Amino acid sequence: MIDRYTLSKMGNIWSEENKFSIMLKIEILACEAMSKLGMIPKKSLESIKKNAKFDIEEIRRLEERTKHDIVAFINNVGQSIGPEARYLHMGLTSSDLLDTTLSLQCVEASDILIADLKKFLTVLKACAKKYKDTNCIARTHGVHAEPITFGLKIAVWYDETKRNLERMEQAREMMRIGKLSGAVGTYANIDPSVEEHVCEKLDLKPANIATQIIQRDVHCQFVTTLALVGSSLNKFATEIRLLQKTEVLEVEEPFFKGQIGSSAMPHKRNPVICERVSGLSRLLRANAQAAFENINLWHERDISHSSVERVIIPDSTIILHYMLHKLTPVIDGLLVYPKNMIASLSKTKGLIYSQRVLLELMRKGLTREQAYDIIQRCAMQVWKDTSQFKDVLYRDRKVRKYLKPAEIDGCFDIKYYTRHREMIFKRVGIK
Repeated sequence: MIDRYTLSKMGNIWSEENKFSIMLKIEILACEAMSKLGMIPKKSLESIKKNAKFDIEEIRRLEERTKHDIVAFINNVGQSIGPEARYLHMGLTSSDLLDTTLSLQCVEASDILIADLKKFLTVLKACAKKYKDTNCIARTHGVHAEPITFGLKIAVWYDETKRNLERMEQAREMMRIGKLSGAVGTYANIDPSVEEHVCEKLDLKPANIATQIIQRDVHCQFVTTLALVGSSLNKFATEIRLLQKTEVLEVEEPFFKGQIGSSAMPHKRNPVICERVSGLSRLLRANAQAAFENINLWHERDISHSSVERVIIPDSTIILHYMLHKLTPVIDGLLVYPKNMIASLSKTKGLIYSQRVLLELMRKGLTREQAYDIIQRCAMQVWKDTSQFKDVLYRDRKVRKYLKPAEIDGCFDIKYYTRHREMIFKRVGIK
């Protein structure tokens, strides 16, 4: 399901090559800081910088024996360095490497997702502008409510996506944190300046305080942000799916020449991309639940979070990237059917204008209860037979007592309902 585009762009961040490259960079920067403190001779530092390298296959072989991935990594790098390997990893613990590396990977992944969201915003904005004046029916509880425009519907998505972009930027900043404070976070065997040097070079912030690990509320916020963004995409996709139902067919996701909707029914044009987006959002929410469970660890740490994070964080970033990569062209190429929207507006025979008539009666001096009883009684007649709402109002003696035919006609002006759309568009930043 995940295509090559997604894997090559986002998947590489979570590759072993990238992970070990970051770890090696951290180790060298730590040696650099210790050299400034006089703990490592300059010649030894130069040798480390020149010769330090890793071999993934050898790391895997060593891990088979050590049953510890970081020890296998350190031993493998040490083989390339020689005697100076004694300076490697001094005063550090495995989580110093793992957590700082994970933070950098999350920042890198965030950069891709932020770019994806900005592209998605551009497409939403164009769609909202294109259909700003395209009238359609709004639905509450799935039932026809009052007129809006399709552009206003998309503008709601645009505004929500702007908030999601802000959330993603905040999550990126939250993950921009490093930790090199030793076995239980007390700097007992490593000078705090080492952490400061490494974090500065990596454009990270030192954790204010840590145990053996960076506290997992940070990672939970990151994963739940991904789930929140994915849930918004699910919301947008669900609306398209509902509007593509045969009896509605106001919009349709793009359907390309040669595409097959069903192996059995040649006529089918299904919202498969939107359904895929909805399905994948469930994985993001499930992963977020696992991230919540990771917050509670024993004492200064246990390792129960580690195996979970190796799945949920890479998977969640890849999934969300894929969802945005798929839904963006759906919005960009969305098939919109204004004629069907007009037909939908008339399906309830004018009942969608009931509130306007209610308010007109109240302006004539009736209480809300009095006006509501009259209009609801008229409306129920329309539900029962084939009469137009306006015709029922014309015939009703209580309505005619207060409203002239021209005043009733005025209540059925659709422009009344969408007259503030320019102000709304301006408020959400669409010009």
